Amino acid sequence: MLWLLFLLPAWILAGLAVARLCLAAVRSAAPAPAPSGSGHRPSLYEVAFLAGGPYRVAELAMVSMARAGRVLLAHTGWVTVAVPEGRDPVERSVLDAIGPSGQERIRPVRSAVAVADPVRELGARLVDSGLAAEDGGQVPDAVRQVRTAAVAVLLLGAVALWMFPAEVSPGPAAAWFALPLGVVLGCLVIARYEVRSGPEWASPTGRAMLNSLSPEADSGERGYLTAVAAHGVAAVRDPSLNAAFASGGSVRRDR
Repeated sequence: MLWLLFLLPAWILAGLAVARLCLAAVRSAAPAPAPSGSGHRPSLYEVAFLAGGPYRVAELAMVSMARAGRVLLAHTGWVTVAVPEGRDPVERSVLDAIGPSGQERIRPVRSAVAVADPVRELGARLVDSGLAAEDGGQVPDAVRQVRTAAVAVLLLGAVALWMFPAEVSPGPAAAWFALPLGVVLGCLVIARYEVRSGPEWASPTGRAMLNSLSPEADSGERGYLTAVAAHGVAAVRDPSLNAAFASGGSVRRDR
């Protein structure tokens, strides 16, 4: 009966992982309240953060600067400074990330801007206002925990069965280990098709505000940048822009 000492932690790991995933999924799927009538019009940076997180804010800043002729985004994936002056703290962080050489690849610039103080402060303000979720990685972290539990259950079961004497059938023990393994694998299958595994940057209130936005309602430059903020650089279908970020190693952080 030594195998029971392995079965107990297998069930505990599976149960905790599945419970956490279910709780995170329920919180993520909470119905969004109706947008308040405060009349607050979110800034483009706020829309970008709520829709795609810090990396989206960095991409929006570079696109906005490129549209204004302040930087050049080459199809080879490099960003070059044309006007060394930023119009706001986020743009100034872009210039700081490019550095004194005046030229850098898009990926390290985007990564540096995403963790710069202006973007971190933007996220903190959105959390304080109730528009951003405090932890955008709850569901992805829970899915990873379930995967880890599946591997742990499999290893515990393998060790327990290996310890069985040759003359004793391990069938009943294998069936008991198959139960928690089946539970975690079933949850992973369901999560694959039913749960949004990407980061949830917006709270239910923030999602309601995003859903109320219509980039088509904004004309000209504002509409273009709103589309980038809400849906990412790929959404604007600008071949030169898409080529620049693709060559620069753009990593999709969309939900």
